[in-house]
Amino acid sequence: MSENQQSQQLKKGFKTIDVLMLAFGTMIGWGWIMLSGKWGVDAGIAGAVVAYLMGAVLCIFVGLAYAELTPAIPYTGGGVVFAYKSMGYWPAVIAGLGTCLAYIGVAAWEGPAFATAVDYVFPLPDSGYLWTIQGFDVYLPWSLVAIAMSVILIFVNYVGARQTAIFQTLAAVGLIAVGVLLVGGATVNGNFANAQPLFTDFKGLSMVLLMVPAMFVGFDVIPQSASEMDVPLKKIPKLLIASIFMATAWYVIMIISTGLAAPIDIRTNMDSIPVADAMAYAFGSPIGGKICIIGAILGIVTSWNGFLYGGARVLFSMGKARMFPAFFGKIHPKYGTPANAVLFVGVISTFSCLLGKGALVWLVDASSLGVVVTYTMVTLSFIYLRKNFPDLERPYAIKPFKFVAFMCVLVCLFFLWLYTPFGPAPLLPIEWIFVVGWFVLGGALAIYAKAKYASFTNADREAALFTKED
Repeated sequence: MSENQQSQQLKKGFKTIDVLMLAFGTMIGWGWIMLSGKWGVDAGIAGAVVAYLMGAVLCIFVGLAYAELTPAIPYTGGGVVFAYKSMGYWPAVIAGLGTCLAYIGVAAWEGPAFATAVDYVFPLPDSGYLWTIQGFDVYLPWSLVAIAMSVILIFVNYVGARQTAIFQTLAAVGLIAVGVLLVGGATVNGNFANAQPLFTDFKGLSMVLLMVPAMFVGFDVIPQSASEMDVPLKKIPKLLIASIFMATAWYVIMIISTGLAAPIDIRTNMDSIPVADAMAYAFGSPIGGKICIIGAILGIVTSWNGFLYGGARVLFSMGKARMFPAFFGKIHPKYGTPANAVLFVGVISTFSCLLGKGALVWLVDASSLGVVVTYTMVTLSFIYLRKNFPDLERPYAIKPFKFVAFMCVLVCLFFLWLYTPFGPAPLLPIEWIFVVGWFVLGGALAIYAKAKYASFTNADREAALFTKED
Protein backbone atom coordinates (compact mmCIF):
# COMPACT_ATOMS: atom_id res chain seq x y z
CA MET A 1 0.00 0.00 0.00
CA SER A 2 1.36 3.40 -0.96
CA GLU A 3 1.94 6.20 1.53
CA ASN A 4 -0.98 8.13 0.02
CA GLN A 5 -3.31 5.14 0.37
CA GLN A 6 -2.20 4.67 3.95
CA SER A 7 -3.03 8.30 4.69
CA GLN A 8 -6.62 7.59 3.63
CA GLN A 9 -7.07 4.79 6.16
CA LEU A 10 -8.35 5.03 9.71
CA LYS A 11 -5.81 3.73 12.19
CA LYS A 12 -6.62 0.80 14.43
CA GLY A 13 -6.53 1.86 18.07
CA PHE A 14 -9.12 -0.15 20.03
CA LYS A 15 -8.21 -3.29 21.98
CA THR A 16 -10.81 -5.59 23.57
CA ILE A 17 -11.07 -3.67 26.86
CA ASP A 18 -11.23 -0.37 24.97
CA VAL A 19 -14.23 -1.52 22.91
CA LEU A 20 -16.06 -2.64 26.04
CA MET A 21 -15.32 0.58 27.92
CA LEU A 22 -16.26 2.67 24.87
CA ALA A 23 -19.78 1.22 24.87
CA PHE A 24 -20.24 1.06 28.65
CA GLY A 25 -18.91 4.57 29.23
CA THR A 26 -21.06 5.99 26.45
CA MET A 27 -24.22 4.54 28.02
CA ILE A 28 -23.47 5.89 31.50
CA GLY A 29 -23.91 9.63 31.33
CA TRP A 30 -25.69 12.12 33.59
CA GLY A 31 -29.18 10.67 33.94
CA TRP A 32 -28.42 8.20 36.73
CA ILE A 33 -27.19 10.84 39.17
CA MET A 34 -30.24 13.06 38.68
CA LEU A 35 -32.91 10.37 38.41
CA SER A 36 -31.92 7.24 40.37
CA GLY A 37 -33.69 8.56 43.48
CA LYS A 38 -36.81 9.52 41.55
CA TRP A 39 -37.01 6.12 39.88
CA GLY A 40 -37.01 4.45 43.30
CA VAL A 41 -39.85 6.71 44.47
CA ASP A 42 -42.01 6.38 41.34
CA ALA A 43 -41.94 2.59 41.14
CA GLY A 44 -40.46 1.60 44.49
CA ILE A 45 -36.89 0.31 44.66
CA ALA A 46 -37.80 -3.20 43.53
CA GLY A 47 -40.22 -1.84 40.94
CA ALA A 48 -37.54 0.39 39.43
CA VAL A 49 -35.17 -2.57 39.26
CA VAL A 50 -37.84 -4.61 37.46
CA ALA A 51 -38.39 -1.74 35.00
CA TYR A 52 -34.68 -1.64 34.21
CA LEU A 53 -34.47 -5.38 33.75
CA MET A 54 -37.44 -5.20 31.36
CA GLY A 55 -35.80 -2.33 29.48
CA ALA A 56 -32.54 -4.26 29.23
CA VAL A 57 -34.35 -7.20 27.67
CA LEU A 58 -35.90 -4.89 25.07
CA CYS A 59 -32.51 -3.40 24.23
CA ILE A 60 -30.87 -6.81 24.03
CA PHE A 61 -33.14 -7.80 21.13
CA VAL A 62 -31.95 -4.78 19.12
CA GLY A 63 -28.45 -5.51 20.41
CA LEU A 64 -28.65 -9.00 18.92
CA ALA A 65 -29.41 -7.48 15.51
CA TYR A 66 -26.30 -5.30 15.88
CA ALA A 67 -24.37 -8.37 17.08
CA GLU A 68 -25.09 -10.25 13.85
CA LEU A 69 -24.63 -7.30 11.50
CA THR A 70 -21.42 -5.78 12.90
CA PRO A 71 -19.01 -8.71 12.33
CA ALA A 72 -20.76 -9.52 9.03
CA ILE A 73 -20.32 -5.93 7.75
CA PRO A 74 -17.38 -4.65 9.85
CA TYR A 75 -16.98 -1.18 8.40
CA THR A 76 -17.18 2.32 9.83
CA GLY A 77 -20.72 3.70 9.80
CA GLY A 78 -22.80 1.10 11.61
CA GLY A 79 -26.40 1.61 10.50
CA VAL A 80 -25.24 3.49 7.37
CA VAL A 81 -23.33 0.51 5.96
CA PHE A 82 -25.96 -1.98 7.16
CA ALA A 83 -28.77 -0.04 5.44
CA TYR A 84 -26.79 0.56 2.25
CA LYS A 85 -25.86 -3.10 1.95
CA SER A 86 -29.46 -4.21 2.41
CA MET A 87 -31.63 -1.41 0.98
CA GLY A 88 -29.53 1.15 -0.88
CA TYR A 89 -28.74 4.87 -0.92
CA TRP A 90 -31.72 6.64 0.65
CA PRO A 91 -32.31 4.14 3.47
CA ALA A 92 -28.61 4.54 4.30
CA VAL A 93 -29.05 8.32 4.37
CA ILE A 94 -32.03 7.99 6.72
CA ALA A 95 -30.06 5.66 8.99
CA GLY A 96 -27.14 8.09 9.01
CA LEU A 97 -29.29 11.11 9.78
CA GLY A 98 -31.06 9.28 12.62
CA THR A 99 -27.78 8.15 14.12
CA CYS A 100 -26.21 11.60 13.81
CA LEU A 101 -29.24 13.19 15.48
CA ALA A 102 -28.98 10.70 18.34
CA TYR A 103 -25.22 11.03 18.86
CA ILE A 104 -24.78 14.74 18.23
CA GLY A 105 -27.89 15.56 20.28
CA VAL A 106 -26.55 13.72 23.31
CA ALA A 107 -23.04 15.10 22.83
CA ALA A 108 -24.56 18.58 22.73
CA TRP A 109 -26.19 18.32 26.15
CA GLU A 110 -23.17 16.83 27.91
CA GLY A 111 -21.55 20.27 28.12
CA PRO A 112 -24.32 21.82 30.24
CA ALA A 113 -24.41 18.64 32.33
CA PHE A 114 -20.64 18.85 32.92
CA ALA A 115 -20.83 22.48 34.05
CA THR A 116 -23.69 21.61 36.42
CA ALA A 117 -21.62 18.84 38.03
CA VAL A 118 -18.53 21.03 38.41
CA ASP A 119 -20.68 23.79 39.91
CA TYR A 120 -21.79 21.36 42.64
CA VAL A 121 -18.19 20.73 43.74
CA PHE A 122 -16.75 24.17 43.06
CA PRO A 123 -19.54 26.78 43.03
CA LEU A 124 -19.09 29.00 39.99
CA PRO A 125 -19.66 32.76 40.29
CA ASP A 126 -22.91 34.22 38.99
CA SER A 127 -21.17 36.90 36.97
CA GLY A 128 -21.03 37.72 33.30
CA TYR A 129 -24.74 37.12 32.70
CA LEU A 130 -25.43 36.00 29.11
CA TRP A 131 -29.12 35.10 28.80
CA THR A 132 -31.96 33.01 30.23
CA ILE A 133 -33.19 29.85 28.49
CA GLN A 134 -36.11 27.85 29.87
CA GLY A 135 -35.85 29.65 33.21
CA PHE A 136 -32.12 28.98 33.63
CA ASP A 137 -29.76 31.97 33.81
CA VAL A 138 -26.61 31.30 31.82
CA TYR A 139 -23.41 32.95 33.09
CA LEU A 140 -20.04 33.19 31.35
CA PRO A 141 -17.93 31.24 33.94
CA TRP A 142 -20.44 28.37 33.81
CA SER A 143 -20.25 28.20 30.01
CA LEU A 144 -16.46 28.55 29.90
CA VAL A 145 -15.99 25.49 32.13
CA ALA A 146 -18.07 23.41 29.72
CA ILE A 147 -16.35 24.88 26.66
CA ALA A 148 -12.91 24.03 28.10
CA MET A 149 -13.90 20.37 28.52
CA SER A 150 -15.36 20.32 25.02
CA VAL A 151 -12.08 21.58 23.56
CA ILE A 152 -10.14 18.88 25.43
CA LEU A 153 -12.39 16.13 24.04
CA ILE A 154 -12.17 17.53 20.52
CA PHE A 155 -8.37 17.46 20.79
CA VAL A 156 -8.34 13.88 22.10
CA ASN A 157 -10.56 12.70 19.24
CA TYR A 158 -8.65 14.73 16.66
CA VAL A 159 -5.21 13.31 17.42
CA GLY A 160 -6.05 9.61 17.26
CA ALA A 161 -8.29 6.64 18.01
CA ARG A 162 -5.71 5.22 20.40
CA GLN A 163 -5.73 8.41 22.47
CA THR A 164 -9.54 8.34 22.46
CA ALA A 165 -9.52 4.71 23.59
CA ILE A 166 -7.05 5.32 26.42
CA PHE A 167 -8.96 8.38 27.62
CA GLN A 168 -12.27 6.49 27.55
CA THR A 169 -10.93 3.42 29.33
CA LEU A 170 -9.26 5.37 32.14
CA ALA A 171 -12.36 7.50 32.72
CA ALA A 172 -14.68 4.46 32.69
CA VAL A 173 -12.47 2.60 35.18
CA GLY A 174 -12.52 5.69 37.41
CA LEU A 175 -16.32 5.81 37.16
CA ILE A 176 -16.56 2.17 38.25
CA ALA A 177 -14.18 2.80 41.17
CA VAL A 178 -16.34 5.69 42.40
CA GLY A 179 -19.40 3.45 42.03
CA VAL A 180 -17.79 0.87 44.31
CA LEU A 181 -17.21 3.55 46.96
CA LEU A 182 -20.80 4.70 46.74
CA VAL A 183 -22.12 1.17 47.12
CA GLY A 184 -19.88 0.71 50.15
CA GLY A 185 -21.17 3.88 51.79
CA ALA A 186 -24.81 2.94 51.18
CA THR A 187 -24.28 -0.62 52.40
CA VAL A 188 -22.48 0.33 55.61
CA ASN A 189 -24.39 3.48 56.55
CA GLY A 190 -27.67 3.06 54.69
CA ASN A 191 -31.00 2.06 56.18
CA PHE A 192 -33.45 -0.45 54.71
CA ALA A 193 -36.32 1.73 55.98
CA ASN A 194 -35.27 4.41 53.48
CA ALA A 195 -35.99 2.00 50.63
CA GLN A 196 -39.68 1.55 51.44
CA PRO A 197 -41.96 0.88 49.68
CA LEU A 198 -40.35 -1.74 47.49
CA PHE A 199 -43.21 -1.50 44.98
CA THR A 200 -45.77 1.21 44.23
CA ASP A 201 -48.07 0.40 41.32
CA PHE A 202 -48.11 -0.31 37.59
CA LYS A 203 -48.32 3.39 36.75
CA GLY A 204 -45.10 4.04 38.68
CA LEU A 205 -43.35 1.14 36.97
CA SER A 206 -44.49 2.50 33.59
CA MET A 207 -43.11 5.96 34.40
CA VAL A 208 -39.68 4.47 34.98
CA LEU A 209 -39.89 2.18 31.95
CA LEU A 210 -40.55 5.20 29.73
CA MET A 211 -37.13 6.62 30.65
CA VAL A 212 -35.19 3.38 30.26
CA PRO A 213 -34.60 3.39 26.47
CA ALA A 214 -32.71 6.70 26.55
CA MET A 215 -30.48 5.38 29.34
CA PHE A 216 -29.20 2.51 27.16
CA VAL A 217 -28.29 4.54 24.11
CA GLY A 218 -24.58 4.04 23.46
CA PHE A 219 -23.93 0.33 22.99
CA ASP A 220 -24.41 0.99 19.27
CA VAL A 221 -21.17 3.00 19.09
CA ILE A 222 -19.37 -0.36 18.81
CA PRO A 223 -20.20 -0.70 15.09
CA GLN A 224 -18.81 2.80 14.56
CA SER A 225 -15.39 1.60 15.70
CA ALA A 226 -15.41 -1.56 13.57
CA SER A 227 -12.67 -0.34 11.22
CA GLU A 228 -10.52 0.79 14.15
CA MET A 229 -10.79 -2.35 16.26
CA ASP A 230 -7.84 -4.64 16.73
CA VAL A 231 -10.26 -7.35 17.85
CA PRO A 232 -11.33 -10.67 16.23
CA LEU A 233 -14.73 -10.36 14.54
CA LYS A 234 -16.20 -13.25 16.54
CA LYS A 235 -15.54 -11.32 19.74
CA ILE A 236 -17.58 -8.26 18.77
CA PRO A 237 -21.06 -9.71 19.53
CA LYS A 238 -19.97 -10.78 23.01
CA LEU A 239 -18.55 -7.33 23.75
CA LEU A 240 -21.71 -5.64 22.51
CA ILE A 241 -24.08 -7.73 24.64
CA ALA A 242 -21.69 -7.59 27.62
CA SER A 243 -21.79 -3.78 27.53
CA ILE A 244 -25.61 -3.85 27.83
CA PHE A 245 -25.36 -6.19 30.83
CA MET A 246 -22.77 -3.92 32.44
CA ALA A 247 -24.95 -0.84 32.00
CA THR A 248 -27.95 -2.74 33.40
CA ALA A 249 -25.94 -3.75 36.45
CA TRP A 250 -24.79 -0.14 36.96
CA TYR A 251 -28.29 1.32 36.87
CA VAL A 252 -29.73 -1.39 39.13
CA ILE A 253 -26.95 -0.99 41.69
CA MET A 254 -27.30 2.80 41.70
CA ILE A 255 -31.08 2.56 42.22
CA ILE A 256 -30.65 0.21 45.17
CA SER A 257 -27.76 2.16 46.71
CA THR A 258 -29.56 5.48 46.44
CA GLY A 259 -32.70 3.97 47.95
CA LEU A 260 -30.79 2.67 50.96
CA ALA A 261 -28.70 5.81 51.37
CA ALA A 262 -31.25 8.50 52.25
CA PRO A 263 -34.92 9.33 52.88
CA ILE A 264 -37.23 10.23 50.01
CA ASP A 265 -37.11 14.00 50.48
CA ILE A 266 -33.33 14.05 50.01
CA ARG A 267 -33.06 11.74 47.01
CA THR A 268 -35.82 13.50 45.08
CA ASN A 269 -34.68 17.12 45.52
CA MET A 270 -34.42 18.14 41.86
CA ASP A 271 -33.24 21.64 42.79
CA SER A 272 -29.93 20.05 43.73
CA ILE A 273 -28.23 16.82 42.55
CA PRO A 274 -30.27 14.06 44.26
CA VAL A 275 -27.88 11.10 44.24
CA ALA A 276 -24.97 13.27 45.41
CA ASP A 277 -27.11 14.60 48.27
CA ALA A 278 -28.17 11.06 49.15
CA MET A 279 -24.57 9.88 49.31
CA ALA A 280 -23.55 12.89 51.39
CA TYR A 281 -26.34 11.91 53.81
CA ALA A 282 -25.17 8.28 53.92
CA PHE A 283 -21.57 9.28 54.59
CA GLY A 284 -22.67 11.89 57.12
CA SER A 285 -20.43 14.38 55.36
CA PRO A 286 -20.43 16.56 52.24
CA ILE A 287 -17.41 14.50 51.17
CA GLY A 288 -19.77 11.71 50.15
CA GLY A 289 -21.53 14.05 47.76
CA LYS A 290 -18.24 15.28 46.33
CA ILE A 291 -17.10 11.71 45.68
CA CYS A 292 -20.41 11.02 43.95
CA ILE A 293 -19.97 14.05 41.72
CA ILE A 294 -16.54 12.80 40.67
CA GLY A 295 -18.33 9.71 39.40
CA ALA A 296 -20.91 11.89 37.70
CA ILE A 297 -18.22 13.93 35.97
CA LEU A 298 -16.47 10.78 34.75
CA GLY A 299 -19.80 9.43 33.51
CA ILE A 300 -20.50 12.65 31.64
CA VAL A 301 -17.04 12.69 30.10
CA THR A 302 -17.17 9.04 28.95
CA SER A 303 -20.61 9.56 27.43
CA TRP A 304 -19.60 12.85 25.80
CA ASN A 305 -16.41 11.33 24.41
CA GLY A 306 -18.23 8.26 23.10
CA PHE A 307 -20.94 10.19 21.29
CA LEU A 308 -18.49 12.70 19.84
CA TYR A 309 -16.46 9.76 18.55
CA GLY A 310 -19.51 7.94 17.17
CA GLY A 311 -21.07 11.02 15.57
CA ALA A 312 -17.85 11.83 13.75
CA ARG A 313 -17.61 8.28 12.38
CA VAL A 314 -21.14 8.36 11.00
CA LEU A 315 -20.47 11.68 9.24
CA PHE A 316 -17.16 10.30 7.97
CA SER A 317 -18.78 7.22 6.43
CA MET A 318 -21.43 9.35 4.71
CA GLY A 319 -18.80 11.80 3.46
CA LYS A 320 -16.50 9.20 1.93
CA ALA A 321 -19.53 7.54 0.27
CA ARG A 322 -20.58 10.97 -1.09
CA MET A 323 -23.93 10.84 0.68
CA PHE A 324 -22.74 14.05 2.31
CA PRO A 325 -20.13 16.51 1.01
CA ALA A 326 -16.69 14.92 0.65
CA PHE A 327 -15.41 17.38 3.28
CA PHE A 328 -16.67 15.00 5.99
CA GLY A 329 -14.87 12.00 4.47
CA LYS A 330 -11.35 13.39 4.79
CA ILE A 331 -8.81 11.61 6.99
CA HIS A 332 -6.00 13.50 8.70
CA PRO A 333 -2.73 12.42 7.01
CA LYS A 334 -0.81 12.30 10.29
CA TYR A 335 -3.33 11.20 12.91
CA GLY A 336 -5.48 8.88 10.80
CA THR A 337 -8.72 10.36 12.18
CA PRO A 338 -11.79 11.82 10.41
CA ALA A 339 -10.58 15.25 11.43
CA ASN A 340 -13.21 17.38 9.66
CA ALA A 341 -16.07 15.30 11.00
CA VAL A 342 -14.60 15.50 14.51
CA LEU A 343 -14.39 19.28 14.26
CA PHE A 344 -17.96 19.57 12.97
CA VAL A 345 -19.44 17.53 15.83
CA GLY A 346 -17.11 19.33 18.24
CA VAL A 347 -18.28 22.76 17.14
CA ILE A 348 -21.93 21.83 17.72
CA SER A 349 -21.03 20.34 21.10
CA THR A 350 -19.09 23.48 22.07
CA PHE A 351 -21.87 25.83 20.97
CA SER A 352 -24.37 23.93 23.15
CA CYS A 353 -22.30 24.87 26.20
CA LEU A 354 -23.80 28.35 25.84
CA LEU A 355 -27.39 27.12 26.14
CA GLY A 356 -27.42 26.26 29.84
CA LYS A 357 -29.42 23.55 31.63
CA GLY A 358 -32.69 24.86 30.21
CA ALA A 359 -32.12 23.28 26.80
CA LEU A 360 -31.22 19.83 28.12
CA VAL A 361 -34.71 18.38 27.82
CA TRP A 362 -35.09 19.62 24.25
CA LEU A 363 -31.82 18.03 23.16
CA VAL A 364 -32.41 14.74 24.99
CA ASP A 365 -35.93 14.25 23.66
CA ALA A 366 -35.02 15.15 20.09
CA SER A 367 -32.01 12.82 20.14
CA SER A 368 -34.20 10.02 21.55
CA LEU A 369 -36.31 10.06 18.39
CA GLY A 370 -33.08 9.81 16.42
CA VAL A 371 -32.35 6.62 18.36
CA VAL A 372 -35.74 5.21 17.33
CA VAL A 373 -35.02 5.95 13.66
CA THR A 374 -31.61 4.28 13.93
CA TYR A 375 -32.94 1.15 15.65
CA THR A 376 -35.71 0.89 13.06
CA MET A 377 -33.30 1.07 10.13
CA VAL A 378 -30.96 -1.47 11.73
CA THR A 379 -33.90 -3.82 12.36
CA LEU A 380 -35.01 -3.51 8.72
CA SER A 381 -31.42 -4.16 7.58
CA PHE A 382 -31.26 -7.23 9.81
CA ILE A 383 -34.43 -8.62 8.21
CA TYR A 384 -33.65 -7.60 4.60
CA LEU A 385 -30.14 -9.05 4.67
CA ARG A 386 -31.36 -12.40 5.93
CA LYS A 387 -33.96 -12.48 3.16
CA ASN A 388 -31.89 -11.12 0.25
CA PHE A 389 -28.35 -12.14 1.22
CA PRO A 390 -28.73 -15.58 2.85
CA ASP A 391 -25.19 -16.54 1.81
CA LEU A 392 -23.54 -13.49 3.42
CA GLU A 393 -20.74 -14.69 5.67
CA ARG A 394 -21.92 -14.19 9.25
CA PRO A 395 -19.27 -14.87 11.92
CA TYR A 396 -22.16 -14.67 14.41
CA ALA A 397 -25.64 -15.69 13.23
CA ILE A 398 -28.77 -15.40 15.40
CA LYS A 399 -30.38 -18.84 15.47
CA PRO A 400 -33.93 -17.92 16.54
CA PHE A 401 -33.94 -15.31 13.75
CA LYS A 402 -37.71 -14.99 13.26
CA PHE A 403 -38.36 -14.54 16.98
CA VAL A 404 -35.58 -11.97 17.42
CA ALA A 405 -36.67 -10.09 14.28
CA PHE A 406 -40.28 -10.03 15.48
CA MET A 407 -39.22 -8.71 18.89
CA CYS A 408 -36.99 -6.07 17.31
CA VAL A 409 -39.96 -4.78 15.31
CA LEU A 410 -42.10 -4.64 18.47
CA VAL A 411 -39.33 -2.80 20.36
CA CYS A 412 -39.01 -0.20 17.60
CA LEU A 413 -42.78 0.32 17.46
CA PHE A 414 -42.87 0.66 21.25
CA PHE A 415 -40.06 3.21 21.28
CA LEU A 416 -41.70 5.14 18.44
CA TRP A 417 -45.02 5.21 20.27
CA LEU A 418 -43.37 6.74 23.34
CA TYR A 419 -42.42 9.94 21.55
CA THR A 420 -45.33 10.47 19.13
CA PRO A 421 -48.44 12.52 19.98
CA PHE A 422 -50.21 9.21 20.64
CA GLY A 423 -47.78 8.15 23.37
CA PRO A 424 -47.31 9.14 27.02
CA ALA A 425 -44.22 11.31 26.40
CA PRO A 426 -44.81 13.19 23.11
CA LEU A 427 -42.21 15.59 21.81
CA LEU A 428 -42.81 19.29 22.35
CA PRO A 429 -43.28 21.54 19.31
CA ILE A 430 -39.76 22.98 19.64
CA GLU A 431 -38.37 19.43 19.83
CA TRP A 432 -40.21 18.53 16.62
CA ILE A 433 -38.64 21.64 15.07
CA PHE A 434 -35.19 20.25 15.98
CA VAL A 435 -36.03 16.83 14.54
CA VAL A 436 -37.73 18.00 11.34
CA GLY A 437 -35.12 20.72 10.82
CA TRP A 438 -32.29 18.20 11.12
CA PHE A 439 -33.81 15.77 8.62
CA VAL A 440 -34.66 18.56 6.16
CA LEU A 441 -31.10 19.94 6.39
CA GLY A 442 -29.57 16.48 6.13
CA GLY A 443 -31.83 15.51 3.26
CA ALA A 444 -30.88 18.68 1.41
CA LEU A 445 -27.17 17.88 1.89
CA ALA A 446 -27.75 14.34 0.60
CA ILE A 447 -29.58 15.66 -2.49
CA TYR A 448 -26.78 18.17 -3.07
CA ALA A 449 -24.13 15.47 -2.72
CA LYS A 450 -25.94 13.12 -5.10
CA ALA A 451 -26.08 15.88 -7.74
CA LYS A 452 -22.55 17.20 -7.16
CA TYR A 453 -20.94 13.76 -7.27
CA ALA A 454 -23.06 12.36 -10.12
CA SER A 455 -19.95 10.73 -11.58
CA PHE A 456 -19.41 8.86 -8.30
CA THR A 457 -20.93 5.51 -9.27
CA ASN A 458 -22.56 2.89 -7.07
CA ALA A 459 -19.40 0.81 -7.51
CA ASP A 460 -17.33 3.74 -6.22
CA ARG A 461 -19.68 4.15 -3.27
CA GLU A 462 -19.52 0.48 -2.38
CA ALA A 463 -15.74 0.54 -2.61
CA ALA A 464 -15.69 3.54 -0.25
CA LEU A 465 -18.05 2.00 2.27
CA PHE A 466 -16.85 -1.61 2.21
CA THR A 467 -13.08 -1.29 1.98
CA LYS A 468 -11.11 -2.83 4.82
CA GLU A 469 -9.16 -0.28 6.87
CA ASP A 470 -6.00 -2.39 7.09
